Amino acid sequence: MTGAVLKGGFAYGGDYNPEQWAPEVWREDIELMNRAGVNLVSVGIFSWARIEPRDGEFDFAWLDEVLDLLHAGGVRVDLATATASPPPWLAVAHPELLPVTADGVTLSSGSRQAYCPSSPVYRRYAARLVEAIVDRYADHPAVELWHVNNEYGCHVSRCYCDASAAAFRGWLEAKYTTIEALNEAWGTAFWSQHYASFDEILPPRAAPTFMNPTQLLDFDRFGSDELLDCFRMEKSIIRSRSGLPVTTNFMGFFKPVDYWAWAREVDVVSDDSYPDPADPRSPMYAAMQRDLMRSLGGGEPWLLMEQSPGAVNWRERNAAKLPGQMRAWSYQSIARGADGILFFQWRQAVAGAEKFHSGMLPHGGTDTRVFREVEQLGRELATLSVAPGLLGAAVPAQVAIVFDWDSWWAVEQEASPARTSYLEEVFSWYAALAASGATVDFARATDDLAGYRAAVVPALFVASDGQLAALDRYAAGGGTLVVGFLTGILDPDLHVRTGGYLGPLRDTLGVWIEEFAPPAAPDLAALGGGEPPALRVRGELIGGAAEASRWAEYVRVETADVEAVFDGGALDGHPALTRHRRGEGAAWYVATRLDPAPLARLLDAVLTSAAVDRLPTVAGVEFVRRGDVLAAINHSLEPVTLELAGTDLLSGAPATGLRLAAQGVALIVE
Repeated sequence: MTGAVLKGGFAYGGDYNPEQWAPEVWREDIELMNRAGVNLVSVGIFSWARIEPRDGEFDFAWLDEVLDLLHAGGVRVDLATATASPPPWLAVAHPELLPVTADGVTLSSGSRQAYCPSSPVYRRYAARLVEAIVDRYADHPAVELWHVNNEYGCHVSRCYCDASAAAFRGWLEAKYTTIEALNEAWGTAFWSQHYASFDEILPPRAAPTFMNPTQLLDFDRFGSDELLDCFRMEKSIIRSRSGLPVTTNFMGFFKPVDYWAWAREVDVVSDDSYPDPADPRSPMYAAMQRDLMRSLGGGEPWLLMEQSPGAVNWRERNAAKLPGQMRAWSYQSIARGADGILFFQWRQAVAGAEKFHSGMLPHGGTDTRVFREVEQLGRELATLSVAPGLLGAAVPAQVAIVFDWDSWWAVEQEASPARTSYLEEVFSWYAALAASGATVDFARATDDLAGYRAAVVPALFVASDGQLAALDRYAAGGGTLVVGFLTGILDPDLHVRTGGYLGPLRDTLGVWIEEFAPPAAPDLAALGGGEPPALRVRGELIGGAAEASRWAEYVRVETADVEAVFDGGALDGHPALTRHRRGEGAAWYVATRLDPAPLARLLDAVLTSAAVDRLPTVAGVEFVRRGDVLAAINHSLEPVTLELAGTDLLSGAPATGLRLAAQGVALIVE
């Protein structure tokens, strides 16, 4: 999709904020963009106050000049609708549009994103602004893409004001139709929570103790839907006047917004990604985020809308990127399906809250390492745009991880069996699969998984009968299914599936769960806590005795084979890992979080039995295949030597004996 947007070339550029600079700087910017190979910039993201300085008074003269200059300079524009940050005059005139926290605190203007997504006032003014922008620029030759709002939900993902309460009640009535159906779904017989009418329902504001779990989940669903309604409103205005593609920037694994629902609405999936250079896990986590973006778009090319050329400004310590690291992480995105690399931002600001956030053109100017790396990457992407086998190509994956926002929201609620990080569970599986040489897609349980040789299901805590039936069909039809703990526990109303945890997956897996038994530290608050007891497991398949953590349970075996058991303690000898023949396929169950070594042995057995093709594995080096190209990215601090067949597109050197420097990249064509 993004390749088509840019008519066959890799997009390269970033956020451009000309309103922060004098007009004479704009001309220098165009010259330096050309020098750096920039061909696409996002304009107007935070320009509402400049475009509409007073109620109903629009000033487009400066934006006209900017777009004309960019067009004359051969730089295309991703034009924003500018609705991400309402101007101060609007908050003064209509304070009712300001967001309110669960504790009843009204958030004021003076920052950004100071609006309630449900506010009719905000939506009315936002729609008027979008109409004015699109009417003026729908046919401007510089515009290639529409950028709706910015990072929906980043700072205000939920609002608890009276307007939100009214919208929530409307959403609930549309979902349940009758208050009796809502009471049944929410289990309001518990704690005297029965409602006589929808008018009695409020958002889950601050309360004495645990809130109703299904109310919390429905409010999460509602919050994601309300933000999506804002996007749809703006998109519909654009569509009535322009046929150009429309996007909004996602934020990777962002809990408040269900991107499966959103991905259907955008013409191009785009993402903002800011891994921490100081965290050694960042390359793996970033790879996982790239694979999610590709998967959201059904395998189509996507756009890296924002990353930093160097340091960011919001961490306690803002590490600079290592020499070559920006380039390495950019190629990671391309190797995992991106057809464009953009940054925040083009010219580093000298005022405001993000003045210490790096830019492509840093405070130090052009004679800097950052700008030289920006120029290098621009030259390379221009060359790769005409090289066959990469731009627009698919990334083949034979393994899927099932990812589910309902489960993420629900499993991390209070009053659960144990404090669980859904993302940690997903990441532990992803990292182990990647280290084994497998390429991974993300999918929903109800997606067609038949094209994958193996599918992993971590903590699908909330699952419908249809989702569980789909997983069973996958295994019975010849797939290899791996199910992690805390799966199939609750239905979509968060009612427990009785008769043994796992519900219908009991037949799929040949086991059921009698009782949860997570390792727990002493929890007498007055005396202080402690560390939970260690978990050990043993089994030939995982290499004998091994370590585990986080979770344990009493597994009852019916027809499955036991491959490993818990070792020691009350669970000694109870199953920890099982395998079950289901129809033409196999279904594994893992009742704990295995440490990396035993998990690697398990996955080696799983992937081998499923005949999953695997990429080379070299310590510190990431391998990804896209189209005809095998990317090799050295994330380590030391050089490595590759022994592969083919030629590196970047250097022209043969891949046999190719020395890959620290943070170095090779794009190998056999």
